[in-house]
Amino acid sequence: PPPDAAALDDLLLYCTFGVIAGGRLGNALLYDFGALLTRPLEILQVWKGGMAFHGGLVGAFLAIWLFARRHVLPLLSVTDICTAVAPIGIALGRLANFIKPELWGRPTDVPWAMLFPEADAGALPRHPSQLYEAALEGVLLGLILWLALRAGALKRPGLITGLFGAGYALARTFCEFYRDPDPVTEALGEWLTKGMLFSAPMLLIGLALTWRAARRPNAAT
Repeated sequence: PPPDAAALDDLLLYCTFGVIAGGRLGNALLYDFGALLTRPLEILQVWKGGMAFHGGLVGAFLAIWLFARRHVLPLLSVTDICTAVAPIGIALGRLANFIKPELWGRPTDVPWAMLFPEADAGALPRHPSQLYEAALEGVLLGLILWLALRAGALKRPGLITGLFGAGYALARTFCEFYRDPDPVTEALGEWLTKGMLFSAPMLLIGLALTWRAARRPNAAT
């Protein structure tokens, strides 16, 4: 049977803790491992910021797995429910990055370039890459998933999850060309970044899940 309202409340709580724990630990492991070794207690200081999306994704997946196991539910059906609404949170998060501001773009001379002087971004006009990510990772990806839901994607467990994984990876990789990476913790070359690198497995897994779900017959309604 599908989870009831109380179970969905539990799922939200599971995911919240998973995202926070995974995001903080992922940020330390993937982007600032030296600080983790020398100042391990800083990982608990969530008010200082520092969240890695891919770490939060892993944390959320583990939380979903625990929830599905506890309630004896199909794992992919639960991940489909969660990933269907994930673009909303991603869009809001990217807008928060823009308002703060942080994670600004590379210097540019495009007409819509913006200054971020109060954020130590210098006096050069830059791409508002936070808005690019909000539009692609949030609005566009959310629209794609909504259309898939309208077409009955939930009848093929794993399809929404796969579309989300592949879609986010492609959108994130595209936006990384415009975001200004930290030269110490994020940049891997002139254009390659850790964000691109960590999105590659997500793309492959997403494509595999999409292909697998598309080949299977519709689940019973």
